[in-house]
Amino acid sequence: MTIDAYITIAILALTFGLLIKTKIPPAAVFLGALALTMTFRLAPLDQTLDGFANSGMLTVGALFMVAAGMYSTGAITLVTEKLIGRPKTLLGAQLKILPSVAIGSAFLNNTPLVAMMIPVIRDLSKSCRLAASRLYIPLSYASILGGTCTLIGTSTNLVVGGMVIDSMVEAGPNTPYMREITMFDLAWIGVPAALIGLGFIMLFSKWLLPGSEELEDMAEARRRYGAEFAIPAKSPLIGKTLKELGFTSPVGFRLLSIQRSDGSMMENRPDLRLKVGDVLTFDSDISSLPHLWATSGLVPHITGHKMESKRHERSLVQVVVSRRNSALGRKISELPPPESVYRMNVVALSRRGRPIDRPLGQVRIKAGDIGVLEVDDSFYFENRNEVEFATTKRLTGARIQRTDKALAATLITLGMVAAAALNVMNMLNAALLASGLMVLTGCMSLRAAGRSVEFSTLVVIASAIGLEAAVTGSGLSTAIADLLHELAGDSPYTALVVVFAGCIAMDTLVTNVASAVFMFPIAMAMAGELGVSFMPFAITVMVGASCSFISPMGYQTNLMVYGPGDYKFTDFVKMGVPLTVVVGVVTIILTPIFFGFQPP
Repeated sequence: MTIDAYITIAILALTFGLLIKTKIPPAAVFLGALALTMTFRLAPLDQTLDGFANSGMLTVGALFMVAAGMYSTGAITLVTEKLIGRPKTLLGAQLKILPSVAIGSAFLNNTPLVAMMIPVIRDLSKSCRLAASRLYIPLSYASILGGTCTLIGTSTNLVVGGMVIDSMVEAGPNTPYMREITMFDLAWIGVPAALIGLGFIMLFSKWLLPGSEELEDMAEARRRYGAEFAIPAKSPLIGKTLKELGFTSPVGFRLLSIQRSDGSMMENRPDLRLKVGDVLTFDSDISSLPHLWATSGLVPHITGHKMESKRHERSLVQVVVSRRNSALGRKISELPPPESVYRMNVVALSRRGRPIDRPLGQVRIKAGDIGVLEVDDSFYFENRNEVEFATTKRLTGARIQRTDKALAATLITLGMVAAAALNVMNMLNAALLASGLMVLTGCMSLRAAGRSVEFSTLVVIASAIGLEAAVTGSGLSTAIADLLHELAGDSPYTALVVVFAGCIAMDTLVTNVASAVFMFPIAMAMAGELGVSFMPFAITVMVGASCSFISPMGYQTNLMVYGPGDYKFTDFVKMGVPLTVVVGVVTIILTPIFFGFQPP
C-alpha cells in the first residue's frame, strides 16, 4: 500500500476512536477528519468537498422541511394514530411501526419515510414513556431491510441493476452469465431477510440498545398538576370513546372527571363518548401536559382576555406566582384582573406539588402556586421585568398542529413522492419544490422550516462523502480489492461470503452506493474466474451494499437518527454486527438456491 493509504487508515481509525471513546459531537469529529484529508491531500480538493454540494445531502435537508410541514399540520399524526395508536410496551410500538416502514420502503424512497417518522417517534416516546433510543435505530434498520425486497427499494439496487444491463451490452467472451434483474427478483432473498431481521430487532433491541436517560429533575417529575380542557364545537374528539382516545390506560396523566355542559358528572367508563361542551379534568405530570395541550380537539377550559393570535402561534409556559402578583386572592374564574395586560389561558395548576381537589375556576390564587399557561408572543414582552411571576419557563415538546392544512400537506408530499418515483424530476428537485409549497400554502412558517433542518446531520453526511473520496484517492480501496481476490479461493460459496463481507467493510468506510460500485467489478471477476453465473453475486452485492447496519456513516437514514437518538458509535456496532450476520447467513444460504451458480 502507499503512504497515503496508511494515512487514510490512521485518519479513519482516529475518527472511529473519537466517536467511540469521547462525547465530542459527531459533526465536529467528521469535520476534523475531513480537515486532515485536505491537509494531507489524500484526494483532489474538489472531490474532498463534493459532499457539501452532494444531491443526497441536500435532499435530506429538504426532506427535513417536508417532514416538518407534515408534522405541523397533523397530517402525519392523523395517519400514525390509526396505524400506531398508543402502545404500552416497546414491543407493541415496534410491531406497529417497523413492518409498516419496511413495506413502505420496498416501494418508496426510505429517506423521506424516515424523515417523517422521526418526529412521530419523538412524540410517541414522550407520551407513552418509551425509550426513543430503542426506536430510532430500529426505524432506520427496518427501512433498510424493506429496501432490499425490490429493485426500486434503494438507489443501490437501481445502480447495480443498471450496471448489470451495461455489462450485458458490453459482454465479452469471458463474461459470466447474467440477465436483467426484474422488479421482484430480490424478493426471494429480501423478504426472508427482512422478516428474520425484523424479528431479531424486536427480540434483542431491548438489550442491545441503550435506554433513554431521564434528565428531568426528580422533584419536578414528582409534582402533579390539575388541568382542565374543554371539547369545543367541531372537535374531532366528539363521538369518540375514552378507550379510543387512550384515556383509559394513559401514561403520565390520569383522567379524573368528565362534566357535561349541563353540569352533570359522568362516570369514567371506557365506552363513554365525548360530547360538545364536555369539561375533562386531568391529574398530570409536567412532561405530559404539553401533549395533552397539543391534542387536536382539546382547548383550555379557563380562558382570559381574548387572544388575537391563532392557536398554532401560541406556546405553553410554566410560571410561579410572585408575592406581587395582582391576582392574589382572586378566583381563577375571575382572571384576568381589570388592570392586567396579560393575554393568557390557564391550563393547569399545582400547589405544594399536588393538584387542587376542586374545579380550577373556584381556586383562589396564592403566592407560590405553579401554573401552566397558554400564551402568545406578547406575554414574553409584558413579563420582561418578572413582577407578576417569580419565574417563567417555556415548555417544549409539543406544538398545536394546523389540522386545517393537513390535506394540503398530504397532497404536496404525495406529489413529491410521485414526481420522484415516475422520474418526472429527481428527488432533490421534488423535495425542494415540496418544502417551498409547504411554506407558501401556510403548512408551516419560514422560521419553522429553518428550525426543522438538522444541520449537524448534514455536516456528517457531507464529511463522510469527503472521506469516501480519500479512501479511493489514496489507493486504500485498491488494496482492499486485491485482498478480497486472494481470500475468494476456488469455492463459489466462499466467494459469495467474501463479496458480502467486502460490501459490509466498504459500507463502514464509504457510503452504500459507493460500496456497490466498488464491489461490482470485483464480484464479476470472481464469477468469471470460477466459471459460474454472475446472478448470485449480483444479488449478494445488492443486499450486502444495502445492509449498512454497523456504521452510522454507511447509510443516510442511520445518520438521520444518529443525533435524535443521542447515540454513540458503539450503539450501531452492538446492534448492527449481529443483525448483519443474520442477514448475511440468510443471503448466502438462499441466493444459490434461487439464483443457481450454474447458468441455465
